[in-house]
Amino acid sequence: MSNPGAKMFARVTFFPTLFYNIVMEKITSRNWYDRIDETVILGALPFRRLTKQLVEDEDLKAVVSMNEDYELLFCNTNKEWQQYNVEYLQLSTTDIFQSPSQEKLQSGVNFINKFRSVPTKMLGNSNSVDVHNKCGTVYVHCKAGRTRSATLVACYLIVKNNWTPEEAVSYIQTKRPHILLHTAQWSALKEFYRNHVQSKS
Repeated sequence: MSNPGAKMFARVTFFPTLFYNIVMEKITSRNWYDRIDETVILGALPFRRLTKQLVEDEDLKAVVSMNEDYELLFCNTNKEWQQYNVEYLQLSTTDIFQSPSQEKLQSGVNFINKFRSVPTKMLGNSNSVDVHNKCGTVYVHCKAGRTRSATLVACYLIVKNNWTPEEAVSYIQTKRPHILLHTAQWSALKEFYRNHVQSKS
């Protein structure tokens, strides 16, 4: 459900919090992005200056953005990503207070799975197996790579490894210790787990 107050707060605090994240990356051990597994990198906004590095050094094949449009001012558009043969999916989610919807989480996991090096069943379509040859890296991001995008990556790991939400989040923390999930994100993870793992066991 849309919350105008939350949307306004997220918009007003965008630049101050973005600046904070840039500073924290400079003065602490935080990385702008971290590799989670052979397929997924979890990170902050992929600024245009990072494009060449991601494509050449990380074998970037796709990007999932959890951001709203106004947050993407310094990032490639879908058309710009296409020039690098990078597929793009935007799953707009309001920062801080909102968790991605179950539909967006399912869509995001299916999108990531297209780039894994093994055939993968798509969620919501148990009769179909996606046999593909697109394997490479998917960069999953929000503003800081801590909350919205961490929620999606946790869902991906839940499905991939048959993990509980707690196991998925604990694993991400070993790779990116400063992720931060609030009550809304934990609730979304638990619902996702019930729908896609528990109900099938």
